Amino acid sequence: MTVVHPITRAWITTGGTGAQNYDEFADDAEITAIIEANPHSALAIEMPHRAPESLGRSFAESLPDAVARLAEAKADGSYTPADQVVVLYRISSPVDEPGYGMFALVDTDQISTSADEPGLVIRNEDVFIAKVRERVALADATGHLLSPVLLLQTGRGDELHAALAAATDAAGAPAATDIDQAGRTHAIWLLGPGPAQDELRALAGGGELVVADGNHRSLAAQTGGIPRFLSVITTPASVAIQPYNRLVSELTSTPEELLDRLRSAGARVEPVNGAPTVPAPGEPVQLYLAGRTYAVTLPGGDGAAVENLDHALVERVLLRDALGLDPGDKRITYVGGDYPARWLAGEVDRGRAELAVLIAPVTVDDFVAVNLARQKMPRKSTWFTPKARGGLVLAELNA
Repeated sequence: MTVVHPITRAWITTGGTGAQNYDEFADDAEITAIIEANPHSALAIEMPHRAPESLGRSFAESLPDAVARLAEAKADGSYTPADQVVVLYRISSPVDEPGYGMFALVDTDQISTSADEPGLVIRNEDVFIAKVRERVALADATGHLLSPVLLLQTGRGDELHAALAAATDAAGAPAATDIDQAGRTHAIWLLGPGPAQDELRALAGGGELVVADGNHRSLAAQTGGIPRFLSVITTPASVAIQPYNRLVSELTSTPEELLDRLRSAGARVEPVNGAPTVPAPGEPVQLYLAGRTYAVTLPGGDGAAVENLDHALVERVLLRDALGLDPGDKRITYVGGDYPARWLAGEVDRGRAELAVLIAPVTVDDFVAVNLARQKMPRKSTWFTPKARGGLVLAELNA
């Protein structure tokens, strides 16, 4: 038996509904602009309080709008139903090798968050509980799961990669395609019951699955009592990890005081000429504040290796100790790798933030190793690309 199952009742886009996931944005105004330009975007359902006509209302107050928009999208043919399917998925671009995955349902009771908790789905990253509550409320209101959890197959990844590539090559014209903000083409194909589906489900569930993206959505399935969650199961060869940086809108000290506090904590602070850049793995964190760039080597400790990852040191030494900020403080914005160093510096130069923190990306190998060791990754430390597109495949609950 496998923990990977077909989608009992799927709703497949016929075009125009695809969107970045709701948590891929550094600025909520971007979500509003996308919805305004394309009201059929799945973002209008996932983030109903960010739709232009709903600004000023809370997420909970806007949930009836989400329900109405989904009903309208199904009624006007933006989605078409399909039963007992898995959905082949290919992401391609002119410059990168294609990435492959498969939309399916995965057993929620397989989620494991510690070494003593059994299960084949490993989730070891801290989350923000308010976001989890929103995902639970959305699923309850709409009766659907609208965006997938991205899972890495770590045991049989190479076999799965080859099988998905062969299956998509043989599948003919895709059921739908969508082009994302980076120019990548997302294509999907339906695969109904039969030996081919069974083989792919066995490969997809043939080893431990690590949550690469969608920690909040996976926890929402647990807390919401959803027995199976929507996922895209992909392979290590299909993804890369980009930087995950931070902006701080308001400092709790002067720039000079902040740097002095870091030095007092044992950090090495060195001025850098020019604009900030994203460090390479092994290089110091870079800070940009008051128009100047600094390379900062943060002091580590004697704990587990994961506790000395740059993202963990930034959270502990810089944010908590030097600035006195809890990681969930509204003054901290977590900025994924789609936003380059010049954008981060521009936010500081224009006065929309007082500090930019640029951190070297985690490697895929390190990410997998930390998770298989059942250690906990620092929150918002891995920005996987390419990301699964929201709004392509929906899963109806209680179907």
